[in-house]
Amino acid sequence: MIAPQEIDLTIYQGATYRKSWDLASNDTPMDLTGWTARMQIREKLKSDVVLQELTTENDGIVIDVAAEYTRISLYINPVDTASLPVKKGVYDLELIDVNGDVARLLMGKVVIDQEVTR
Repeated sequence: MIAPQEIDLTIYQGATYRKSWDLASNDTPMDLTGWTARMQIREKLKSDVVLQELTTENDGIVIDVAAEYTRISLYINPVDTASLPVKKGVYDLELIDVNGDVARLLMGKVVIDQEVTR
């Protein structure tokens, strides 16, 4: 598995959030058939409060495996982004293979940008 990448995210309150990445190794799409994924956003690394949770089970994360690409897509609807507090936070995104092994794909900081039009 690849080492996790550090990528910072900006989420705009009240707007639909979509972000996706294509995954490949040596220009060959990674086969993630049957895999699941999970991601949590927290204010701080050790915070008990989860600000937002995305999973393949709640449709916040989609793993799209095709012959020409493998794509991981994140989705947060505008109602949920509107309820996010204006804060800076942290996240990581983990992949779980069919055997239950977990690998961290992404990690970084999150900025939740305040909505003006409400």
